[in-house]
Amino acid sequence: MHHERVRAVDPAVADALDAEVSRQHDTLAMIASENHASQAVLEAQGSALTNKYAEGYPGERYYAGCEHADEVERLAIDRAKELWGAEHVNVQPHSGTQANMGVYLTTLDPGDRILSLDLSHGGHLSHGHPANFAGKLYEVAHYEVDPETGYIDYEELRETAEEFDPDIVVSGYSAYPRAVDFERVQEAADAANAYHLADIAHITGLVAAGVHPSPVGIADFVTGSTHKTIRAGRGGIIMTSEEHADAIDAAIFPGGQGGPLMHNVAGKAVGFAEALEPEFEEYASRIVENARALGDAFEASGLTLVSGGTDTHLVLCDLRESHPETTGGDAEGALEDVGIVLNKNTVPGETRSPFNPSGIRAGTAALTTRGFDEAACREVGDLIARIVDDPEDADVRGEVSDAVDRLCEEHPIYE
Repeated sequence: MHHERVRAVDPAVADALDAEVSRQHDTLAMIASENHASQAVLEAQGSALTNKYAEGYPGERYYAGCEHADEVERLAIDRAKELWGAEHVNVQPHSGTQANMGVYLTTLDPGDRILSLDLSHGGHLSHGHPANFAGKLYEVAHYEVDPETGYIDYEELRETAEEFDPDIVVSGYSAYPRAVDFERVQEAADAANAYHLADIAHITGLVAAGVHPSPVGIADFVTGSTHKTIRAGRGGIIMTSEEHADAIDAAIFPGGQGGPLMHNVAGKAVGFAEALEPEFEEYASRIVENARALGDAFEASGLTLVSGGTDTHLVLCDLRESHPETTGGDAEGALEDVGIVLNKNTVPGETRSPFNPSGIRAGTAALTTRGFDEAACREVGDLIARIVDDPEDADVRGEVSDAVDRLCEEHPIYE
């Protein structure tokens, strides 16, 4: 992948872009919210649709000249409906967070109540963290995972909902490795006469492929990112029933955004088309199988997994028992030095700062895109454990770095 046209105009940016392509090729992307989009998706996102203002919706634009933008957006919507079985889809949110904002604007007034999973237990900023708009505009309470099992305690969730009396209950998480029982969350929302928002940002692809239960048809609103496990153009999506269709559309435009990023909508459409191919179901299944293999390797090396395993694309490792003096930040930095890119992460019952917490989170979506199988993911798990055990050992670093180089060469991203 080259950037000759950029280089002719802006060598500095071209250098950064070339270096980024090399960085992605030469490192293992294991941040659970990342993936490698296809060159077709990249081409769509770099298309001339970036020039087009298309405020409004297909057939109801505020500007002329939107006939091709309309076609692209309708394709994205129709494909999303087929992928997830939703009655109504809005593909305009710029991100998963702005998709959540659209739901809040539809259902809540300032000061209304949100009940969501605590951030340190696997929740997300946009579910009501005090530093985020959601935490500033709304009153927020949290439920937690069971500290002993690492699983959501659905009975406690229902009790908390009945006590707090929220206006909306949020399910769907950024660092929860287990399958979500959306029907149990719906029961908690019903007990409080609240709406239910299922944020499937991380598991959009797993749900589309049927390897994770779907909240569509259970929750009132389903939001997600379109660039994680679904591997489409970067952005967000909202799915809901016809009952809420007009309100959701109005909340996105003009409620929270102006003109949509039509080049990103094109990337979504192309990625959704790829996800409708039979191969995508195999890909999603391999993501989960690879995550289990990665987790098995961690446990075999003495590392502790939150909840004891995974049902999804990610594993969450609590370092406090096996490496009490090692923080997640220590591990993240040492691993990045040898070409393994994952992230430090809070863990249930966190005893350290969220800026340098006690855990690491690793995902397998991007590795699976590169063609990694279970054996390769077990090897990666072993390599990670070796660095966590001996982060300062020069010999270990050299051997792991060499192994990472070999794995990257064996599994190119863009030919």
